Amino acid sequence: MKLVTSGFWFGVVGAAAAATHAGVFGLALPWIPPAWANAVGFCVAFLVSFTGHRRLSFHDTRTTIRQSLARFLPTALAGFGTNEVVFVLLLELAHWPVWVALVGAMIAAAGQTFVLSRYWAFKR
Repeated sequence: MKLVTSGFWFGVVGAAAAATHAGVFGLALPWIPPAWANAVGFCVAFLVSFTGHRRLSFHDTRTTIRQSLARFLPTALAGFGTNEVVFVLLLELAHWPVWVALVGAMIAAAGQTFVLSRYWAFKR
């Protein structure tokens, strides 16, 4: 049951972080190239993601905030690495529309981030 609850909150927090990422991306897009707008969106969404996962998805963790942050940062960066590679490939090689490429990239990175968060960054 804990895994279901954790998964539920992970989805809620992930959706909030994804909405933040997309919103910042959309605001930055007119001013900077899409790959950079994706990076700026990630940076802002990281704050939403870490706070939400720490307080909701993995609230029963036994790690300190410092430990969780030290683990979650590389976890999130790995997810962003996947996101950025998929985004650029979809955008530049497959010629997908920018918003469709962004959504595809976010989905590709979500599963990886959950597994690393659950079993390492916020390990119980």
